[in-house]
Order: sequence, then C-alpha cells, then structure tokens
Amino acid sequence: MEFIEQAIQGVWVIEPKRFGDKRGYFSEVFKQAEFDAHVGRVDFVQDNESLSSKGVLRGLHFQRGECSQAKLVRVSQGTVLDVMVDLRHGSPTWGQHLAVELSADTGRQLFIPRGFAHGFVVLSDIAQFQYKVDNLYAPHSEATLRYDDPALGIDWRIDRADMLLSEKDLKGHSLDEMTPDFLGF
Repeated sequence: MEFIEQAIQGVWVIEPKRFGDKRGYFSEVFKQAEFDAHVGRVDFVQDNESLSSKGVLRGLHFQRGECSQAKLVRVSQGTVLDVMVDLRHGSPTWGQHLAVELSADTGRQLFIPRGFAHGFVVLSDIAQFQYKVDNLYAPHSEATLRYDDPALGIDWRIDRADMLLSEKDLKGHSLDEMTPDFLGF
C-alpha cells in the first residue's frame, strides 16, 4: 500500500496494490501494521456501508466532542467525490476543504481524522460506499455542516438541480457557527 499525506495535515490517501490476471484482481485493503506505521494507531470499532444513486449527496456530517469519529473510507462500486472540511480549531487549515475522487476502479481509500466534517456525492449511476469508524455513532452529538456554504466554496462537480439530499443535510449549520463550544473539540 502507498500512503500519501495530503495538504491538510492528518488526511491520507491510501492506494492499495492490486495483483491481477485474466480472472480479476486481489488486493489487501487494510493491514493494521502498515496503517499504524504511516498514519498512527487508530482502533476502528465499526464498519458501515451505504448504497446510493447518482446525485445523492450525503454530508457534510460530523459528531461533536468526545463522540468525534476518525474514518477510513472507500468505494467498492461506482465513483464518488469525497469531501472533508477541517473543523479543528487552532489548525492552520481550519475551514479548508479537500476533495478526492474515490472509485472502485482505483481502489483508492481516504483516511479522515477526528475533527472533520465529511460527505460525498455520487458521480456514477450507483455507488457502494464503505467506511470504518473509530467511535460508535451517537445521535445526540451528530451535526451537519451546510454542503453549499459559500464560505467553503466546494465544487461538488454536479449541478445543484441533480443533487438528492436529505432534509437533515438541507438544514446544515454554516461554517460561522463552528465555534469551539459548538464543536466540543
């Protein structure tokens, strides 16, 4: 596996090696020792999966305070644009975002540390999205950063008219509301 640290400290793109022949390919998608050596120790406690159709935008979600989650994400079918926003107060990249295309074709993965809002939009007809988290879901600490906040300037690479969003995601908070008291981290 190749581990590539991104411009926002703590965010890593991980590119697993694939060994293929006429039957298909084999790839190790997670190896704790290699992950620890590059990223550091993260104890994942749960694996999640979603299936979404083209235009579905999920995010930008995060959990506040001690319920914050680090995530290791990948796409096992289709293609998404994955976006994370640094909400770590005191970080030199606070409020900045990073967008990475993830697809089943490349096998590329993304590690997002605690203290980030995270979301994705489906660019293919469907996408199966899988992610590991290091903390259990806590509904009382869940929050959403507004996907279309002008302060973020995210290019989702899809027209707004073609996006499918939940009511929760349509009512996200602005970046201005991301105070240390609100975030709890």
